[in-house]
Amino acid sequence: MATNAAGRKPETQLALVRRARKMNRILAETYPDAHCELDFRNPLELLVATILSAQCTDKRVNMVTPTLFAKYPTAEDYAAADRTDVEEIIRSTGFFRAKTNNIIGMAQAICERHGGEVPGKLKDLVKLPGVGRKTANVVLGNAFGVPGLTVDTHFQRLVRRFGWTEETDPVKIEHVVGELLPKREWTIFSHRVIWHGRRLCHARRPACGVCPLTALCPSYGTGPTAAAEAQKLVRSGPFS
Repeated sequence: MATNAAGRKPETQLALVRRARKMNRILAETYPDAHCELDFRNPLELLVATILSAQCTDKRVNMVTPTLFAKYPTAEDYAAADRTDVEEIIRSTGFFRAKTNNIIGMAQAICERHGGEVPGKLKDLVKLPGVGRKTANVVLGNAFGVPGLTVDTHFQRLVRRFGWTEETDPVKIEHVVGELLPKREWTIFSHRVIWHGRRLCHARRPACGVCPLTALCPSYGTGPTAAAEAQKLVRSGPFS
């Protein structure tokens, strides 16, 4: 049985599955246009953009990637890139030295192991420098159409608030949530949750009073419940 907030009866797995799927349906109605907010045209561009998005806003990443993508259109170009040039282009995204190491290392590995093409399997992606399960699932789900859950900070915070899990390890969270929803929904559900976390369900003061999940969320009341006050907290994109 899943553990709910204080004062609520323990929830059976079946009840949790039903509640999770109903919440997903509501999020689908609330965010019909949910999508990856990183700009890209192919798997390599998305992989690079996702590496750059660590500790950085999507808006900032989208500001620097046109220049980066134009100068380095292929994995071979990144693999042979001048480190100083890459650092200068991506400097504003933060941690630019480490990100440059990851991008060049990732590209070199792709050239050496995969003929210059981004692999379309999780087991291959996570072996690339700077690529963990979160980044791999972003690329698989959005560039290859392979269902995956993107367990970023928003996703982790929200599924715990939803009472779906108490796990804190991203891999364990991924497996728990994967058992609650149909596999075909994993990628789009990730976008819906991330959008909800960026727009309403903020870390410090969620906009509970205008949240469409009120009746199903055990954390209702964490933020202001008065509609007028909650509405002031609602944000619109692009986001981090």
